[in-house]
Amino acid sequence: MAQFPLLSFISRLEKRERIILYVTAVIVSFMLLDRFVVSQILLKMSQLDKRIESQEELIRSSFIITTQEKRILKEIREYEPYFSMPESEEKENTAFLKEVENYAKDSSVYLIDIKPSGEKETGTSRQYFLKLEFEALMEQVLNFFYVIENSRKLLRIEGYQLSPKTEGSSIVTCSVSISKTMIYK
Repeated sequence: MAQFPLLSFISRLEKRERIILYVTAVIVSFMLLDRFVVSQILLKMSQLDKRIESQEELIRSSFIITTQEKRILKEIREYEPYFSMPESEEKENTAFLKEVENYAKDSSVYLIDIKPSGEKETGTSRQYFLKLEFEALMEQVLNFFYVIENSRKLLRIEGYQLSPKTEGSSIVTCSVSISKTMIYK
């Protein structure tokens, strides 16, 4: 009966040598087990921990947004009047002219000239510009400026020039540039 060569080699070893061989085999087995099994499992667990941490961070940020949903919706409703759908330039300019004319009429200023002076587009918004000249008492001019600056529309006085109509007169002539910003949804 032929024996395995390894078994015949082990049988010829002394008892002390056999113990050293077995201990070495066990140590090498544990090292191989550690290298090829345990370390791979630990590496995979580490990768999974990192993915879990990143997912938890995403969940935390999403949770913050959902807890603030009511506040965000309230702010959207608050700023909604400033948003509009893009219309033709002519319609926007006409609406802007009418709006300023109505503010002038309500403030009792006498319009001499009013005309569009261009526009500027920037991504999701467009600015329209008007130049107008009018005459009024200083109180009416200030009232008109106040109405323009505090309009629910995004109107702004870009520049103005005041001069008395005649020397010693209480009526002033005013040249003013006004802009209107339209923000598109």
